[in-house]
Amino acid sequence: MFVLIKLSIVFGAFYFIYSKLSENENLQLNEFIAFLKKNDSFSLKNISFLILLSSFNWFFEILKWQNLVKTIKHISFKAALEQSLGGHTASLITPNRIGDYGAKAMYFTKTLRTRIVLLNLLGNMTQMIVTTIFGLMGCILFVSHYQIDVNYYNVVRFVAILIILGSLITLGVKQKRFKIKGYSLVAVIDFIKSITLKTHAITLCLSSIRYLIFSFQFYYLLTVFGIDVDYTKAMVVITSMYFLASIIPSISIFDVIIKGSIAVFLFGYLEVNELTILSITTLMWLFNFVIPSIFGSYYVLNFKLPKPVE
Repeated sequence: MFVLIKLSIVFGAFYFIYSKLSENENLQLNEFIAFLKKNDSFSLKNISFLILLSSFNWFFEILKWQNLVKTIKHISFKAALEQSLGGHTASLITPNRIGDYGAKAMYFTKTLRTRIVLLNLLGNMTQMIVTTIFGLMGCILFVSHYQIDVNYYNVVRFVAILIILGSLITLGVKQKRFKIKGYSLVAVIDFIKSITLKTHAITLCLSSIRYLIFSFQFYYLLTVFGIDVDYTKAMVVITSMYFLASIIPSISIFDVIIKGSIAVFLFGYLEVNELTILSITTLMWLFNFVIPSIFGSYYVLNFKLPKPVE
């Protein structure tokens, strides 16, 4: 039964990857392949550099996970790598990557699983904070630079909704009804407070490095496709894109479609060809999601439940 579950996870991940590549309404697979063949910039040097950037992206993600877990148990880099990639593969077909929480928790004994889930939540929250900070700055600069007509009535309405939600959350916290990933907000806050400032600082630093790496990777792909755009101007659009994509709930496997749609709209202001942008978002997805999930499938298939502590 356990073997069947592992096979189902791997099969499901590969099936959804194939379906998104073959049934993407925004970018047909044959168009994508034909476009890449026409582009003679994809030399071995460029491909190697892109793979190197993806490797560094995941290297710092694995370091971040190892840094978080060591607050309750020391694990090796190899173990952190297995848990990170295995969890990534399991998360592909679940909403908002929730499968990653359960998969990583399974690597530990029952007594540690609650704290492992909360540590994973903390790591993802930190990454989201970094995305939000850079993204808000990018959005403000984007709206200001391109003089986009903002409907201030909708802005006020949005702020009002946030205030109401904030009030409801505050009330829920006091009554311990509001929950995140099944845990009360009070419990989550108390757990975050129990983590040392040094660990928080390292987590924030590693999350920022990751963000800068995959953002630069997107810019580098723009140059590979022959798009002549200033780095600062491109980063304003890239940070806005990642922020807007991150606040839309989705299954990870649809991430390429969401980012592609947002990127096409935003890069339209830079007059970048739609096919080029869709190809870049697809390549980013392949390098940073699909390839790691292939390696992660090996760890899923070879996963063994931890022995209970006697």
